[in-house]
Amino acid sequence: MGQKSHILFAVGAIAIITIQPAQADSDISRIQDIIHPQQSAALLAQDPGVTVVQVTGVKANPTDKGVEVILQTTLGQQLQVVNRSAGNSFIVDIPNAQLRNKSGDAFTFRSQKPVEGITQITATNLDANTIRVTVTGEAGLPIVELFDSPDEGLIFGVASVVSTPQQPQTSQTPEQEQPTSETQPEQEASAEDDEPIELVVTGEQDGYSVRDSSTATKIDTPLRDIPQSIQVIPQQVIRDQNITQLQDAIRNVPGVNVFTPPSFPTANVSIRGFLVGAFSGNYLRDGLREPSQTTFDFSNIERVEVLKGPASVLFGRGLPGGTVNLITKQPLSDPFYTVDATIGSYDFYRSAVDLSGPLNDSGSVLYRLNAAYKNAGSFVDFLENEYLLVAPVVSLAIGEKTKLTLEGEYIDSTTNSTNLGIPADGTVLPNQNGKIPRNRNVNEPSAFNELTLGRVGYRFEHQFSDNWSLQNAFRAVFERNEQELYLPTSLASNNRIVNRLAIKDRRLESDSYDLSVDLAGKFSTGSIEHQLLIGTTLSFDRTTDQSFRGTAAPLDLFNPVYNSTVGSLSRASDATKTDSLGIYIQDQIKLVENLKVLLGVRFDTFKQTTENLVANTELEQSDNAFSPRFGIVYQPITPISLYASYTRSFSPVTGIAFGDNSFQPERGTQYEVGVKADLNNQLSATLAFYDIIRSNVTTADNRPGVPPGFSIQTGEQRSRGIELSLAGEILPGWGIFAGYAYNDARITKDNTFAVDNRVNNAPEHTFNLWTTYEIQQGSLQGFGVGAGFFFVGDRQGDLGNTFTVPSYFRTDAALFYRRDRFRAQINFRNIFDVDYFESAANRARLFAGEPFTVQGTISWEF
Repeated sequence: MGQKSHILFAVGAIAIITIQPAQADSDISRIQDIIHPQQSAALLAQDPGVTVVQVTGVKANPTDKGVEVILQTTLGQQLQVVNRSAGNSFIVDIPNAQLRNKSGDAFTFRSQKPVEGITQITATNLDANTIRVTVTGEAGLPIVELFDSPDEGLIFGVASVVSTPQQPQTSQTPEQEQPTSETQPEQEASAEDDEPIELVVTGEQDGYSVRDSSTATKIDTPLRDIPQSIQVIPQQVIRDQNITQLQDAIRNVPGVNVFTPPSFPTANVSIRGFLVGAFSGNYLRDGLREPSQTTFDFSNIERVEVLKGPASVLFGRGLPGGTVNLITKQPLSDPFYTVDATIGSYDFYRSAVDLSGPLNDSGSVLYRLNAAYKNAGSFVDFLENEYLLVAPVVSLAIGEKTKLTLEGEYIDSTTNSTNLGIPADGTVLPNQNGKIPRNRNVNEPSAFNELTLGRVGYRFEHQFSDNWSLQNAFRAVFERNEQELYLPTSLASNNRIVNRLAIKDRRLESDSYDLSVDLAGKFSTGSIEHQLLIGTTLSFDRTTDQSFRGTAAPLDLFNPVYNSTVGSLSRASDATKTDSLGIYIQDQIKLVENLKVLLGVRFDTFKQTTENLVANTELEQSDNAFSPRFGIVYQPITPISLYASYTRSFSPVTGIAFGDNSFQPERGTQYEVGVKADLNNQLSATLAFYDIIRSNVTTADNRPGVPPGFSIQTGEQRSRGIELSLAGEILPGWGIFAGYAYNDARITKDNTFAVDNRVNNAPEHTFNLWTTYEIQQGSLQGFGVGAGFFFVGDRQGDLGNTFTVPSYFRTDAALFYRRDRFRAQINFRNIFDVDYFESAANRARLFAGEPFTVQGTISWEF
C-alpha cells in the first residue's frame, strides 16, 4: 500500500467563495498544484487507458471547526479536480475517480445537517468515471478551502459557524438502506470525546436510483451507456414495499405483467407482450441462467434487473420479451447483522436473518448468511404455504487480484391445495347461477405441492491488470417436486359444474448445470477506446416428469363437495435432455467521449432429446443459431443519451412436425430507439420505443392429408410499444419509482387464430407509481410514508380473444419509522379492496388478485 493523500474542503455558511491558502507544511500541496481537468483534457483524450482512481470508503470526523468528510484512497495525488457553484451549492467533480468499496461495488455518501449552516454534503458517482461532491449551504453559498495532504485520503473539511462542533446528523434516507456490500453508519464515539465519528457507506447506496448494471453487457456499465431499455428494482424499493416474491417486485416495471399470482409456486411473467416461464432461458441469477424461476423468498435477493427485449447474444436461448436477472446479496467487509419479523393478514408469519462480516482477522475470508421461514394462509380456500430458505455465501481473497466466492441455497416448501384459478363465466363474464366467489378453490383440500430445491456454485475472479480480468462461474441446481392436483379443464353447459383432470403421484426431477467463462479487457486503437468481452457458456439440463392422470369427479362451483373420487388412471412419463454450447464476443466502443457503439455476436449449438418412457419413443432435435446485436449511444450533452439498437433471440421449439421434419428455433427480432436522461444527480428517466417480431411460432398444421395433432412453424406475432420510466430522488427524502407502458401485441400469422387478434395477457396500457417521503429533521425525523398506484388495462384471456380480463386500479400504502438500528413498518395492499384478476391461463382458469391485506414488520440491526 502506498501513502494516502488528502484534499481538504473547509466549508463555512456564508455567501462568498474564497480559496484559502493551505498550511505551511512541506507535505501539503496547494490547490494550484493539483491537476485540473481543464488543463489535462487533451492528455486524457490521448490516453484512454488512464487509471480511474477507486475511492474505497467514506468517513465523517468532527473537528474543532466542524466536521471532515474523508474519501479514502491511496492515489489522491492522481485525482483531477474541478469545482463550480450553483445556487447555494458548491460542487466538485473528480472526472477520473469512482466510489467503489473493496469488493468493487459502487456506493453513495450523504450527510444531512452535518454542521450549523450546511444543509447537506453528498458524494455520488456521477457516471462511470466521475465522482461529484456537493456541499449545500442553508442561507448562501459556502466558503471552500481546498488543499492536498498525503496522510489518509481525500478530505472535505466542513467548518461550522459556531464554536462548538456538532455531531453530524446522518439521514436515514433510502440511500442508507443496506443492499450489496453495505456497512451501516457507525457512531464510534461522541464529539465530546474528541474521537472520530465514522460514516462509512459501502455498497449500492443509491436509494431508488441505480446508475450501473451488468445484466445488459455482462460488464458493470452505466445505464446511460447501454443502448437498450433496462430497469433495476433496487433494495430500497424491495424493502419499502416489503417484497418477498418476484411477482410483487415485477409489477414495478413498465411493460412487465404478472401471469401467475404470488401464491403460485413459480413466477411466470409477461414482458412486452410475451410470456416467459420455466426453462425458457429468460431468468438469470447473478448473470447465470436460472432453470427454475422458483423464488419463494427475497431474503437473499439484493435487487432485480429487467432487460427489455431479446438477449440471446449474451445468455443464449430465450424468448424475445426480456430477461429477469436476480442479483443476490454478497458478503460484506464489515460486520452486519439484521433480524426481521413480519405478521400480516391471512395468518401470514415470516422471519428472516441477514448476517455478514469477516471470518478472520485479516478480512480475506468473508461470509454472508441469509435465512427465512414463512408460514402463511391465503384468501383462497384451503391454500397454505410453509417454506424454509437458507442461503450461505463465502468469499475468499486469494491474494490482491484473485477472489473465489462459494455459494449455496436450500429451499424446502410445502403448499397445500395450490390455487389453479376459477372460470371466466361467473367472474369476468355473466353466469346465470350468480358470481363465483374469488376465494373458491377448485383444487381438492388434500392436494399438495412439496418442493425441495438446492443451488450450489462458485465464482472465480482474477484481475490480470488494471485493464484485463477473467471470471469463471458455475452453478448446479437440483429440484425435486412431488404434486397432487385437480386441474379445471372446462365448464359444463349449465355454467355451474367444472370438469377436472386429476394428476396424482406426480414426481418432477430436474438437474441443471451451467458453466461460463468471460475474459474482459480494455484497450485502445488510436484515439478509439474498446471494452472487449469474450466468453463461452456450457449448460446441461436433465428433467424427468412422471405422473398418473385420470378424470376427477366434477365440482359444483356454487355448492362444492370435495374429497371426490377419481376414475381410472393412466401413466405419463417422459424425460428431456438439453445440452447447449455458446460462444460470444462483444465490444463496447467509445469513438469519442459522447459517441459509443455496442457490437456483439453469439453462436449457439444445442441438442435436445425427449423420451416418452411409456410409449418408448424418442424425439431428437439439434440446431445452431447466430444472435447478433448492434447499438449506438449519442450524448449531445452529459445528462442526455440518445440510443438505437437491433437485437435478436432464439429459442428451441418442442412439438411434433408431420413427416419427421424437425423444427427450426423460434426467433425474435427487436428494433428499439430511446432517450435516457439524468434529470439530476439522483433522478433519471428512460423513454423507449420498440418493435418486436416473433417468428417460427408453432401453430396447428391444417394442411390436407395431415392428421390432427401435428404442428407447423408458420405462426408470427408482433409487439410494438412505448415505455416511460422514472426513478430516483426528487428532493432529499422524497423518492419515486414510476412507469407507463403502451403495448400493442398482435397475431400477424396463424393457421388457427385470426390475424390481428391480440396476444393474451398483454394489456394495452399499464401504469405504476410508488413514492415515499421520509422526514429529514426534527422530532419526527425517520418517520415516513409511502403510496403506490398500479393500473393494468384490459387484456385478452386467450389467443382466440373469446373473453376479456377487465382492467384494474390498485392502491397500496406504507408507514415506516427508522431510528438508528431500529425500523418499524406497516404495508397496506389493495387498500380499497378492489375485486380484480391478475391474468388468465384459459377460459377455465383465471387468477384472482389479493384483496385488502396488511403486513407489519419490525427489523433490528446489531
